[in-house]
Amino acid sequence: MKNVLITGVSGYLGGKIAAALSENDRVSKLIGIDIREPGKCPEKLTFINHDVRRPLTGMLQDYDIDTVVHAAYVLAPIHNKSLMEDINISGTKNVLASSKTAGVSHLVYTSSTTAYGFHPDNPVPLKEESPLRGNGDFTYAKNKKEIESLMQEFVRENSDIAVTILRPCFVVGPGLDNILAHHLKKKFVLLPDNHKPFQFVHEDDFLRAVVLCLEKTVSGIFNIAGKGTIEFTEAARMLGNIPVLLPFKMAYILNHIGWILRLSFLTEFPSPMLNLVRYSWVASPDRFVKKTGFTYQYDTRSAFEDFARYG
Repeated sequence: MKNVLITGVSGYLGGKIAAALSENDRVSKLIGIDIREPGKCPEKLTFINHDVRRPLTGMLQDYDIDTVVHAAYVLAPIHNKSLMEDINISGTKNVLASSKTAGVSHLVYTSSTTAYGFHPDNPVPLKEESPLRGNGDFTYAKNKKEIESLMQEFVRENSDIAVTILRPCFVVGPGLDNILAHHLKKKFVLLPDNHKPFQFVHEDDFLRAVVLCLEKTVSGIFNIAGKGTIEFTEAARMLGNIPVLLPFKMAYILNHIGWILRLSFLTEFPSPMLNLVRYSWVASPDRFVKKTGFTYQYDTRSAFEDFARYG
């Protein structure tokens, strides 16, 4: 790791990764691309306004990039599914092709445990060898599964490039700003009455894991997840809000109406996302710990408590 390029540098995770690497003495050049400027631009970061779907080979060669962190992804569901999928899938294909042509030596992709999907028969816990069944009716999870297929094909065809696939569960911390945080911060939090406990990982632990993989060129596929779980009802109350529990079908219909009519006070995601609340979806972090000796500073509860203090 010497010269690093980060895609999606203006996003939540991309921005956090840029800030962490800006303080790392091993990084000589730090380039970040996105279609909007970062809210905060770390001192070492050179920002370039560039769509992840546009060719990157020239840029990678011009800056002598040896390491790419692919964090570009449309996180918040949008009503234009075609655009969301084009950015996520076409963007990844472009990053892979450009990295290969430019001779990048290490590629890190920030995937997600959503790639496993939300299903009633999910194993507990989910391990890296568990099948990827990202739900077809929820674009976020569907694309995560599809991208991992692209990544693993890339690994098979490019043994000379170290590839790291990190599957964090939902990342949480003082800087959290995503649809789940928005939902839990609503005064009345709509939830199915048959929901399951949830898992979080603290943003600091996730960033430390990313930096460790870059410093030691750790390749492979790894869940990044805090131990333990927390109930959604408790999480909502910790933020000073009121959970509203409804039978799943009723919650689904009400949420669907809110999504179609763009009633953001009610919901900011399509109803299939309610399945992540409904089914057990907990990942084991053991492989990464055994591989690297990594020590988590937070479990799920303490990670969410840190978010609640600043939320």
